[in-house]
Amino acid sequence: MSIRALWIISLEKGDHVSLRFSKRFSTVEHRAKLLAGTAYVPVPDEDIVLQLLLTELGLSDPEKAFVSLRDDCSHCPRSPALELRLSGCEQDTLWPVLTVSQGTLILACLPLVDVPTKPRPPLFSLLSVSKGLTLLSGLQTFLLSSGGKHDPEGLASRLALLPSVLLQICPLGTPLDVPLAGPPATSTTVLPVGNQKQPAWKTGLHRGRAVVNVALTEVVRSMQYGNPNRQDLWDVYGTVTCKCEVEGVLPNVTVTLTLPPNGSPLQDILVHPCVTSVDSSILTATSVENGDSSAFWGPYKFPSLLLLSPSDYAAILLRDLMSAVEVKVNHGQVDASKEKNLLVWIIGQKFPKSREVSLEGKVSFGGPVPGPTDPMCSGLTAYIKLYFKVPDLTLSGCSVDQHSVQVYSTAKPKIFTARELQSSDYFIWNSTGTAPVSSGQMML
Repeated sequence: MSIRALWIISLEKGDHVSLRFSKRFSTVEHRAKLLAGTAYVPVPDEDIVLQLLLTELGLSDPEKAFVSLRDDCSHCPRSPALELRLSGCEQDTLWPVLTVSQGTLILACLPLVDVPTKPRPPLFSLLSVSKGLTLLSGLQTFLLSSGGKHDPEGLASRLALLPSVLLQICPLGTPLDVPLAGPPATSTTVLPVGNQKQPAWKTGLHRGRAVVNVALTEVVRSMQYGNPNRQDLWDVYGTVTCKCEVEGVLPNVTVTLTLPPNGSPLQDILVHPCVTSVDSSILTATSVENGDSSAFWGPYKFPSLLLLSPSDYAAILLRDLMSAVEVKVNHGQVDASKEKNLLVWIIGQKFPKSREVSLEGKVSFGGPVPGPTDPMCSGLTAYIKLYFKVPDLTLSGCSVDQHSVQVYSTAKPKIFTARELQSSDYFIWNSTGTAPVSSGQMML
């Protein structure tokens, strides 16, 4: 599962666009040509790729709402995979081009697809798509180590290091790891002795106490309306991460996920490139196309070479600046942002015995300048966005028993497991006003 090409694009002030980095892997491109045969589409020059990418992302001409090549009815986008049409011919198309963006930076790559692309195979069945997105996400974290702040000098220095970084994490176009975030440290590599085989992605050896940490994090999204005529919506997704610190060459580790007997099966599973083997039925269990018939009930075992790698509050967005705030809560405290456009209700780490919290009061508007605008909010249409973290809990019931974690090593590491539930895009809409309603299930 390899990458044919990689591009990094920068959007500067004044709509100036520049290609900051590009890399093609000739050995992977040769394999792509052999696999595709007469249907092979070569990767064009960088300036053509840049223009097509900007057009597909709607950045080439923001004032032009309709672009025939991108917006005609025959073009069905399947995010996050873009189609770059090199000409009017449908066969002359690059797919799937994956993109991630943050701030002024856009990262894109073209994974190698080793199955026929006509008809388009489901994205979840392509392991190269999962690996490509993992690589782009890791490179994004590495390049924006300043936390997303505008740091031209830091970005330039990390871009200069990128060729050597790719040699370690993506040799010959095959992603093996993601780069570590933060400034590059001076190399203190300790070479393995004897006949030990050091993994290509692991540049040093751990010295000290043997510890394995496994963390399971679930994220819940929700749309709640408080209206009997509208169905509340929610979905849950999560990640399992493992940090293995064992002396010597890192061993194989197997992590087993368990569900309660009456729990729903896990679906839409993506695996990191460090996972060495996985049951194919796990990867094809999807909620997108085949419905419940594709459910895989476990066990969920993930043998892998592992890499090193609470309070609740509600935010109330206001349309105008506040001139006066008089509110009362039965639990926690309420603070107004210094910009006078946001009320933050800090509920705290524990609910009262009644399990209910309430806020009531009066907010007056009349600031000297208009507040921020939200196209979703007008009239009585308003929402509260809720943020919370709950330790030692998952909605799915999924867990990792520390006794089920198997470490194939002469060392006897201490094994720790943890799980946590977090909120994301958790909206509670004003029940007396109108609110947006989805016509189907929430999709990941």
